[in-house]
Amino acid sequence: MNTQTSHEFITEDLIVEKKDLIVYNDDFNTFDHVIDSLIKVCEHSPIQAEQCTWIIHNNGKCQVKRGEFEALEGMCTALHDRGLSAVIE
Repeated sequence: MNTQTSHEFITEDLIVEKKDLIVYNDDFNTFDHVIDSLIKVCEHSPIQAEQCTWIIHNNGKCQVKRGEFEALEGMCTALHDRGLSAVIE
């Protein structure tokens, strides 16, 4: 019987650090615009986009996506192009 766990077979080359795409609240984008942006850019469902928008509004920011930097970079740029304040952390 093999008692080794699967994580013992992972090499350093396969370990990928996950990053967070954070969207910040502002005083000029409408709820509808933020919701629409999250649906189109981050591929959120309408409900998920609305929930994130409320979190952004109430808490000042929200982690809207988690993934590899390369995947998030295009989304972050697209959100900037739509006038949203977003960063990858």
